[in-house]
Amino acid sequence: MDDLKIKECNEIDIDDGSYDEDEISIVSDVENERIDVYITGKFTEMSRSSVQKLIADGMITVNSKSIKANYKLKKDDEINITIPEPEPLDIIAENIPIDIVYEDDDLAVINKPQGMVVHPAPGHYTKTLVNGLMYHLKNLSSINGVMRPGIVHRLDKNTSGMMLVAKNDKSHNFLAKCLKEHSINRIYYALVEGNIRDDNGVVDASLGRSEKDRKKRTVTTKNSKNAITNYWVVERYGKYTLLKLKLQTGRTHQIRVHMRYIGHPVVGDDIYGSKTNKFGLNGQLLHSKSVGFIHPSTGEYMEFDSELPEYFSEVLRKIRG
Repeated sequence: MDDLKIKECNEIDIDDGSYDEDEISIVSDVENERIDVYITGKFTEMSRSSVQKLIADGMITVNSKSIKANYKLKKDDEINITIPEPEPLDIIAENIPIDIVYEDDDLAVINKPQGMVVHPAPGHYTKTLVNGLMYHLKNLSSINGVMRPGIVHRLDKNTSGMMLVAKNDKSHNFLAKCLKEHSINRIYYALVEGNIRDDNGVVDASLGRSEKDRKKRTVTTKNSKNAITNYWVVERYGKYTLLKLKLQTGRTHQIRVHMRYIGHPVVGDDIYGSKTNKFGLNGQLLHSKSVGFIHPSTGEYMEFDSELPEYFSEVLRKIRG
């Protein structure tokens, strides 16, 4: 791809937090309120007793110092919350159909279907990609623990397409560093609402958790991380635009939030887009079409491309008339 610049991965450890959801940093906007009460109010999914236990275990600090649950916050106090790893569970290998596009001793390239959760989590301990990988592949890296073996990067449940899987820890470390250095080329296709005026563009807008709904992300400068998405128009349909997109960063829900931010949400996105399901879709029309990377053992550049899934192509046929 002429518009993509390939670079080798240097042996350095750059932590840009792209996939780290285990640490939360916030800045106090109150005065003289108990910290356990404040955090419980900010994070409705956390009980006061669980917050107090985190404080007692030293997992919550203020201005880098341990505190007690009755600590009274001051405005602009820096609060850091470390969420401990979940208790290990026995993850069952399941004979789930997996589209393995490529495999060698170091890695595999998977074409994930829409609707499949990548790794076990509360509410999804079976029928995930990881359950299937454990059945079909002999080896998986262990760096991400028992819940996420082999998983170097993720796709949302309803985002389909190409994913890298590491089969040993050496490959995982190498690919993770490439990912953090933005030298893995991830190209997505998305159908978005409306007619985008420019033929190409860049969305450079930091993302953070929504204060209204902690499960959502939003464009914000408060407790946020930088996020950059490049896009090119592939085809216009009047009320819709087919885009090719490249991630420079890998934040949670990045493309979906950025497209909403510029006024062109992804078609079928019931979280960040229209609640009206015009095409009877089961999720957003967002597909990880290709992935390119330096192989961890050979040093050669490899790239794998995929066709748009049938449900995506069917919508394009409909709107083309």
